Amino acid sequence: MTDSTASTGELPDSLTRLYEDPEAEAATLRERAGNATVADRVSSLCSVLSNPLRLRLLWALRDGECCVCELQTAVDAPQSTVASHLRHLTDAGLVATRKEGKWTYYRVANAGVFEVVDRAAELADSTADSSGESREVGE
Repeated sequence: MTDSTASTGELPDSLTRLYEDPEAEAATLRERAGNATVADRVSSLCSVLSNPLRLRLLWALRDGECCVCELQTAVDAPQSTVASHLRHLTDAGLVATRKEGKWTYYRVANAGVFEVVDRAAELADSTADSSGESREVGE
């Protein structure tokens, strides 16, 4: 499909040759492709989750809240690095904060994120198994 057909909604010539009712097929194909807004939101979430340190921070928060110094120790990273990645997780709505005096405590905002992360870890394990690799993913 050329840029002009993509923006005008015209069907590519090949689609009109392939199907008896190309308009109906185009509607089915568009439905199967899903909603662009939802795809953008999912893509943004995947982008946040695509960083190994952020995944480790989430895993460290799985059983309860922690302060930055605890998270630094858990992931063996400098405070500035941990803070930067916590900001990404917080901005994405995956991590919430609580202030107590000078201390800020972090916790998982929606435990449903672990359904996604755990499934991804299973998929990564099965992919590694099928390729003959041996690697550990998550805890």
